[in-house]
Amino acid sequence: MPHALLTPYGELLASTAETAPALYGIRIEFFLFALTLLGVALFHHHTLKVAAAGFVTILAYKLLVVGDLHLMEHFVTGHTLAGGHHVEGEWKLLVNLLGLLLGFAILAKHFEDSRLPDLLPKYLPDGVLGGAALLGLVFVMSAFLDNIAAAMIGGTIAKVVYRGKVHIGFLAALVAASNAGGAGSVVGDTTTTMLWISGVGALQVMPAFLAAFVAWLVMAVFAAPLQHGYQPITRDAPAGVRVDGGRLIIVALILAGAISTNVFLDFPALGVWVAILLGAGIRKTGWHELPAAFKGAMFLICLVMSASMMPVNDLPTASWQTTFGLGFVSSVFDNIPLTKLAIQQGGYDWALLAYAVGFGGSMIWFGSSAGVAISNTFPEARSVLLWLRQGWFVALAYVVGFFAFYLVLGWNPEAPAAKFGPGAAPSGQVAPAQDH
Repeated sequence: MPHALLTPYGELLASTAETAPALYGIRIEFFLFALTLLGVALFHHHTLKVAAAGFVTILAYKLLVVGDLHLMEHFVTGHTLAGGHHVEGEWKLLVNLLGLLLGFAILAKHFEDSRLPDLLPKYLPDGVLGGAALLGLVFVMSAFLDNIAAAMIGGTIAKVVYRGKVHIGFLAALVAASNAGGAGSVVGDTTTTMLWISGVGALQVMPAFLAAFVAWLVMAVFAAPLQHGYQPITRDAPAGVRVDGGRLIIVALILAGAISTNVFLDFPALGVWVAILLGAGIRKTGWHELPAAFKGAMFLICLVMSASMMPVNDLPTASWQTTFGLGFVSSVFDNIPLTKLAIQQGGYDWALLAYAVGFGGSMIWFGSSAGVAISNTFPEARSVLLWLRQGWFVALAYVVGFFAFYLVLGWNPEAPAAKFGPGAAPSGQVAPAQDH
């Protein structure tokens, strides 16, 4: 059982199996995962190799030493939780991640080649306000689009209007703005979509926009002047720019495909790639973007697979303190399994949880898929130390946004109609809150 000195979050890392090897009550798998993350932070020029080595090591340990991992159940067929509720295997999440990261790299190239970003200096304000406006645009886009797409479009615009010189702190703010905008929308982030599918209504998630907007405001105050001092925004659009409407149609098709298949099939990558293949008949497709995007996608997939093998069977008791801590945990630990566990457990304020696990990943570049996607365009962002040092205000924004929500709206826990756990209510309804 957990060591007496463990905090509530130490309990999150503790073994539920008496016979599994542990150190001070913490399973060895967590130390292996922590070493993988440390390797990513120290060797940021070799992130894929480090992540792959960490995944292979954890997989071998689970199979050969502990023996508690069933590959087919874990990654393909899924398994049944207490109460008879079935959890899907990890394959669908992994295929979606791969498809979206590759597909949105193609989208970003179509958007850049459309020449529309070259015209934006005519419409974005000059000076510091231009950077704040760009962060606001990403925030708004992410509420309607996938946060990866919003981050990629925002990064493409920044690359053009700042002439390729984008400060790492501003990149961190772009990623955080995309995650903030998606936090209050059930189509803006994978975690909010999971809540929606489990029976949490769209209106229940929307209050997360309060925390997200406050966080965006804090970031804009620090990030926009930082970028302006590093490289001012281009004041005038180049003469004779002609926008390629055909490529913009393809961009719109990709986004529509992602949204529609996310809503109706819970499989946004399918819609993205159907649209890309249709678009290949309209304009030349930038297939050469895929190798770099593939490396970034495989890096994230290795981390997600490693995280999915951690023996986390329960979270600490649901409370605002637990939710606050989950925001920091999500910056290094995949927020998909955290959200699954929270839905299974029940008793959370779903809007506050959506903000915490969605925005919290912005604090480190690999803490969210949007950060991994934008690092494919800006490889210099893969330094954890630079991200933390130059984008320090993202953590500040998270804290301020969280407590702004808590002070204004309080803590309003409700149990979900979860397909992942016991106590499910009929579809579209929410079960009464549980006492803990």
